[in-house]
Amino acid sequence: MTLLDLRRRGEYFAFRAFACVIEVLNPRQTKRLACALAWVFVTLLPRSLTRYDIAVDNISKAYGDELTPAQVHEIIHKMWIHLFRMVAEIIQFPRKFRRVNCRDVVVFRNRAVCVQALMTGRPVFLVGGHFGNWEATTATFGEFGIPLGVVARKLDNPYLHHWFQKTRELSGHRLLLKDGGWDGMVDIVQAGGNLALLCDQDAGKRGIFVDFFGRPASTFRSLALMAMEHKAIIVVGYGRRIEDDFDNARWSRFEIGCEEVIDVTQVVAEDEVREITERYSRALERAVRRSPEQYFWVHRRWKTPLPQKGKRSRPNTIPVSSVSSSEETENLSEKSFPSSRAA
Repeated sequence: MTLLDLRRRGEYFAFRAFACVIEVLNPRQTKRLACALAWVFVTLLPRSLTRYDIAVDNISKAYGDELTPAQVHEIIHKMWIHLFRMVAEIIQFPRKFRRVNCRDVVVFRNRAVCVQALMTGRPVFLVGGHFGNWEATTATFGEFGIPLGVVARKLDNPYLHHWFQKTRELSGHRLLLKDGGWDGMVDIVQAGGNLALLCDQDAGKRGIFVDFFGRPASTFRSLALMAMEHKAIIVVGYGRRIEDDFDNARWSRFEIGCEEVIDVTQVVAEDEVREITERYSRALERAVRRSPEQYFWVHRRWKTPLPQKGKRSRPNTIPVSSVSSSEETENLSEKSFPSSRAA
């Protein structure tokens, strides 16, 4: 047994001990613990460890002079409260979240257009970002019999990775690793299944630059290309935390929203890949603006600088299209979703 393996086992046992404590906490206790940990992160720990300055820079880039330094600090503080609560909720999902209490825990905004997309018989890409509790969204779809291929990065610690994989797949999903290539994703799509992806990470120099909060951000073009190749429907959504009601819901509450539906067979533009990428980026931005404290601001979204003029990639000319979703907020019920195609 190597020193690295010993360290990883130690990390895993420490996490499982922490998880045992989290599982027995009630919702109010969980929130108090998250608030205490967030206070430690923002107030006591060195800002270089908590990436505080990165968060300040990102929020300043996104909002400019709209926010005062005090407001920026408040967003970062609430972001950490949200993130600690989200970790606890991931641990608690298998015990706390079931179809029978879904109506108390979840409301679904623009449910009808999402269901309509899922009933077309075509592959659906459920696209979101590091906003809200994205695990709440996938867990909800799993509870209603809609299995997804969930695309995620493999954790460095194999023991932790196995635990998170098992937890995510409890509701019928299949975890697909980003470094595993397109094979698993293509298999699911060709079988008529659906994918869940987060689309707001920096794509480096090879990405396509589209505006996010008014600033060019390198974004992966592979999502648009794959959707066009397989005639998939892109559903841009989110699962944001809403006001707590521990007396009635007895757990956290979420609004799962369908922000926009993009039918790639209907988009007509000089550069279809850019058009699709811009549309889902704008949709994600609209969602984040509703609850900016629930976005993962410590991620370097604008890490890659915009290349010099004349060095942008040539436009792709395959025709594609999009359908915007209408406004509607409904309670989620067991009749909300049809039976899913097997992924």
